[in-house]
Amino acid sequence: MSRYEVLREFDNMGFRSAGRAFPGFAKRGEALLHRIAPRQGQMHDMRPGDLLSLSLTAGVTAQIVAFGPGGQPALDSLGLAAQGTLQIADCDADALIGWIAGQGGTCGDLPACTITGQPEPLVLRARDRVSVWVFRPVTPAALVTGDLTGQLHLTLQPAPGNDPLLPPLLGDTRDEFTVPRATAMAYELKKGEFLQIIDVEGQQCSDFTAFRADGLQRGKELMIDGTVTRSMVRRAYPGPGLLDKFYDRDMTPLLKVVQDTCGRHDTFGLACTARGYEERGFPGHVNCSDNISEVLAPYGVARRAAWPAINFFWNTWIDPGTHHIMTEESHSRPGDYVAMQAMEDLVCVSTACPDDIDPINGWNPTDVHVRIYRPETPIRRAVAYREKEDAPMSISQNSAFHDRLAPLTQHFAPARDLWVPVSFAAQGTIGEYWACRNAVTVQDMSGLRKYDIIGPDAETLLQQATTRNVAKLAVWRGSYTLMCDAAGTVVDDGTLFRLGPDLFRWCCGSEESGRLLEALAQQMGLQVRIHHLGGAMPNLAVQGPHSRDLLRKIVFTQPTVPALDHLKWFGVTVARLHDRDGAPFMLSRSGYTGELGYEIFCARADALKIWDAVIEAGEEFDIAPMGSDALSIIRIEAGLAAAGAEFAPGIDAFEAGLGFAVDMSKPDFTGKAALQRNAAAPRRLLKGLLLDCNDVPHHASPVHDGERQVGVVTSATRSPMLGHAIAIARIGVEHAQNGTRLQIGQLDGRMKRLGATVTDIPFIDPQRKRARA
Repeated sequence: MSRYEVLREFDNMGFRSAGRAFPGFAKRGEALLHRIAPRQGQMHDMRPGDLLSLSLTAGVTAQIVAFGPGGQPALDSLGLAAQGTLQIADCDADALIGWIAGQGGTCGDLPACTITGQPEPLVLRARDRVSVWVFRPVTPAALVTGDLTGQLHLTLQPAPGNDPLLPPLLGDTRDEFTVPRATAMAYELKKGEFLQIIDVEGQQCSDFTAFRADGLQRGKELMIDGTVTRSMVRRAYPGPGLLDKFYDRDMTPLLKVVQDTCGRHDTFGLACTARGYEERGFPGHVNCSDNISEVLAPYGVARRAAWPAINFFWNTWIDPGTHHIMTEESHSRPGDYVAMQAMEDLVCVSTACPDDIDPINGWNPTDVHVRIYRPETPIRRAVAYREKEDAPMSISQNSAFHDRLAPLTQHFAPARDLWVPVSFAAQGTIGEYWACRNAVTVQDMSGLRKYDIIGPDAETLLQQATTRNVAKLAVWRGSYTLMCDAAGTVVDDGTLFRLGPDLFRWCCGSEESGRLLEALAQQMGLQVRIHHLGGAMPNLAVQGPHSRDLLRKIVFTQPTVPALDHLKWFGVTVARLHDRDGAPFMLSRSGYTGELGYEIFCARADALKIWDAVIEAGEEFDIAPMGSDALSIIRIEAGLAAAGAEFAPGIDAFEAGLGFAVDMSKPDFTGKAALQRNAAAPRRLLKGLLLDCNDVPHHASPVHDGERQVGVVTSATRSPMLGHAIAIARIGVEHAQNGTRLQIGQLDGRMKRLGATVTDIPFIDPQRKRARA
């Protein structure tokens, strides 16, 4: 049997022609629906014959700009004519401006075609290759007050074709090539250049390694070392952020991971070997290790029977019970990629793995594409974000406040589709904590999702969807509430603000609650509009005992809305910066700290001027920026629930400790029947644990009474105010009485025990007097 015979037979069996019909794994020829949020825009590269369909409901305006391959205006390629210029002031056009700069152009007046709402979709066909930007212009004031109408959706239907749909270029390429399936290619990379490895059709493993070029010249094979890399970054795989390097055996960084749209890779295994196939009955099967040896031979690299490699797009994990390395089909979708920057001159090798007898490549080996970009290419760090599995992918963006945050810290982490600060070096996490407790802090909370629910049936919809009585919510008031599924499981939590009799703003944790609202509205046949604001409304949390004093210096309100000093806990108003002509923003007395605090919601275009005003006004109160690490400590001390911790799939609202946000006297709401049944005989309660030590247990650590596990830790931290560790835990009712002594298990839950005493939560200020001050 020849080395390629197995793969040919594999094709003849029909697996390749079947394709990969997985939700969200878009292929050339498939269409995906995109939603355009107010003020936002999207770019799509179109080829001849591609169709772009725009659906605009009444009252919505869209503006279209288009560019040819040379950067010239190209609306005529879509059969459109310019009707003025793009309304930059009413759009969040930073991405477009950056894209134009990347093409070597400047952003002046851009010819635009304006489309208004119409009963039928507008379908555009591309005559030539063209880059199309579609925007939904909205003024900052209309965004803040919720004065929005209609929806804008677009669908891109690629023309039929066999050529792969590669992701857009990241910049100026020096070289690019395809690694055909079951082969390998070696190539050189200069220091500072960027490398992009693309999974063309999805679910295709690509083994990769790199050698220092100066080492090979000296006869030394200084290559990526997986063990050193894992030890240095303290995680299985480097990713964009601080922990982003691949190292050699001398702990020299060779590559920095800049972008990663898959996030699931392997650094534990070898590239596939001849022996691995032989021992499973496939002698002579083509394998990556032999392919790597062949392409590296011209560089003087000694042949090996088995090559250690970084296995991009290979989905593996360690089973926590057996400690076995497990594998399954890849998470990568067509066009997923990893982009890295060379930190030394390198000789690299990439494979397109031939494995067709395991799920590694989705049972269907395909091609891998490689691009090399010049060092001056401005490739920013990013990860992929999808609202759900089959949603279009977006690349994580910098927050609207990033230009002020970046000089203060390098420690950012992804929060949904944004990079947000984890901590600030000047004060550190503990310094930020005490600033919030004793003075005032400002924090970027733009990762929150925001929805406007508008129309005569808005209250009816929210009454059914949420657990509190919306009919009792007055205009200019807010309420912390939940959305549950039919089983009473918490789907999402958030704050619902009423800005008018038929106008609500829902500020929450995830898009799942937005999908729930849309499904309910359709199911109930309600006259209501649901606007997903996307990234159009960044927000700041101004928290701490001096937060009101700070805001008094910069807040202006009209006499027709509540004044700052009239806002009680969960009150809301519409304000302006300094005076009647200042930048508009929504101001609410709310937060996630348990302290006196406020939140500011504004248009992206006004974000920096509002940040500057807050910082300037806060100088006399020793204002400090705060990151997510300090917030985590404070929210645990305050006993505030978090998704994935206190509430998670299979945990109802009462077990999540959120029964206070459930109004069982309401006539009905989604999940009420299940919650009534569970409330009658609760099995588990959410309680606090005061530990006898400073050891902080991990999430999901078992809670024991003697030899029996009686609960599980949901969140834990060391409390600076109490001076020891604390934990929130879900505990069986028989062991949930205050004062009960329990133990938290560590080292497999048995070999080490941390003594703890059951108590109520919050741990600090149980009456919320600080927030109500």
